[in-house]
Amino acid sequence: MLLSKSSPGKRVRLLPELESDPLPCQFGTAMAISIRTCLIAVVRKCDDFETPFDPLENPLMTHIVSDIAFTPAVKAAQQLRGSRDSYARMEQRGGWQHIVTPELSAFIAQRDSFYLGTASNDGQPYIQHRGGPKGFLKVIDEKTLGFADFVGNAQYISIGNLDENNKAFIFLMDYPNQSRIKIWGTAEIIEGNDTLLQQMTVDNYRGKPQRTVLFHVQAWDSNCPQHIRPRFTEEEFSPVVSAYRKRIEELERENQRLLVRVRSTKGNQQ
Repeated sequence: MLLSKSSPGKRVRLLPELESDPLPCQFGTAMAISIRTCLIAVVRKCDDFETPFDPLENPLMTHIVSDIAFTPAVKAAQQLRGSRDSYARMEQRGGWQHIVTPELSAFIAQRDSFYLGTASNDGQPYIQHRGGPKGFLKVIDEKTLGFADFVGNAQYISIGNLDENNKAFIFLMDYPNQSRIKIWGTAEIIEGNDTLLQQMTVDNYRGKPQRTVLFHVQAWDSNCPQHIRPRFTEEEFSPVVSAYRKRIEELERENQRLLVRVRSTKGNQQ
């Protein structure tokens, strides 16, 4: 066994051989380090176990959501540059989300664009901008997003990439509020399903939908607002401009009334 009961405090602990020696399993060193990190995170989050267990027999207990991005190479880079400890504490506190929460759903509903990342089978990356009315990126359930693929320039780079490598990434920006959200997952192209495509379409939008893209969420995280320069769409800026225009019109009318009064006063004096 890799875990055992501790004393009456109902905590569990790693056995000494796991705490100090290489992980006693068939995996390589990098995998062993990753698994040990997972085990420590799980142990620190749990209050009690009825019986000891072997996490290698229960992989769900060794999964850290952020490992989708924090690979062994990334963790090594963090360790070298001094940030690994802070991210390890984040992992111990629960780390990233892996389902669409109400907060994420509300954030998505307000977006009128996002960036879709894919890569070819040999790792050549590609980023594509996707845009439409607010709500064109839809939450289907807590693990699935979807959107319509509209007629474009017919390069089909994203589609071709997904045909051979279904790993995908969505980057959502909220420029006015200086916030951003990153979503990792897989994506698939759905052709010929008119019922599903109809669910993805947006009323009164000029784009012609051709197919559906489903994005299966595996992890997401929000970024800090540092270095995000605020930008505003015409829709977002319009109320501010309208208020200024209204005020300018009021001042112009007031100015005209004052001019009439001044001219009238001068006439009477003559």
